[in-house]
Amino acid sequence: MQLSRRSFFKIMGAAGASVTALPPSANAWKSKAPPDPYGCLVDLTRCVGCRKCEEACAEVNGLPTPERPNCQCIVFDKKRRPDDKAYTVVNRYFTGKLDQFDKPLPTYAKVQCMHCQDPACVSACIVGALTKDETGAVRYDATKCIGCRYCMVACPFEIPAYEYHDPITPRVIKCSFCYDRISKKGGLPGCATICPTEALTFGKRETIVKVAQKRLEENPGKYIDHVYGEKEVGGTSWLYISSVPFEKVNLPVLSDKPSPKLSETIQHSLFSYLWSPLALFGVLGALMYKSNKNQGEPENKGGY
Repeated sequence: MQLSRRSFFKIMGAAGASVTALPPSANAWKSKAPPDPYGCLVDLTRCVGCRKCEEACAEVNGLPTPERPNCQCIVFDKKRRPDDKAYTVVNRYFTGKLDQFDKPLPTYAKVQCMHCQDPACVSACIVGALTKDETGAVRYDATKCIGCRYCMVACPFEIPAYEYHDPITPRVIKCSFCYDRISKKGGLPGCATICPTEALTFGKRETIVKVAQKRLEENPGKYIDHVYGEKEVGGTSWLYISSVPFEKVNLPVLSDKPSPKLSETIQHSLFSYLWSPLALFGVLGALMYKSNKNQGEPENKGGY
């Protein structure tokens, strides 16, 4: 049986049309975001780069104590990413702002897992090792993980890290939002307990959004008029306000649409009903049969 490239794309096009023709209920996508999650606001105008949040995170999670050289500039000379030894890090950026003496004014930005409302990593995980719980945290179960690292590819913020140095029981590593602490009444993430300049504000996400919006309204010349994370990729549990464009502190420009919406809609369209795969393969089979039959018929050149 021979199938030309052109015939193949004709068949696949027809198959795709059959999927889109499924009932609307099969294509429906519903957000899995918890109704009243927690959130944390990062005010970049208040962050002074003291890295106390890094120390608190390390202490709470039993991680190595962050490096403390005599000059902080040694740490800030290179951009860092969270990994298996640090769930959160602070980086320094020079964005073109100058102080009163015309010297470059740094902006410091804390980075960690954003704990998206509808996380792409959770949607990508084929074994359920990642889940979104009622606190707003994206939780990781190492006993279920098979090391496929699809979550690392799916994350729009490039956060999950992998223990490549551990060949026996490697894990995917990221900030846990200290869910074991915040699930208890009055608990706070480690980093939010120590910030000396109150650059971190923790609470219910809905309240935190209002706090952020109020600061923007009361200080229009101080902040960019945008709460980062309020709507990006459907919303995140970590929110940012800033006096400089967010892309200049390595926060990517993203769509408001949740990342899993497209992928899960396609999956649900194909597999939400038992007959959907059968119908798809039936259409494929019929079109291939018709294609092969037409190829086997002799060409009529206008005479008998």
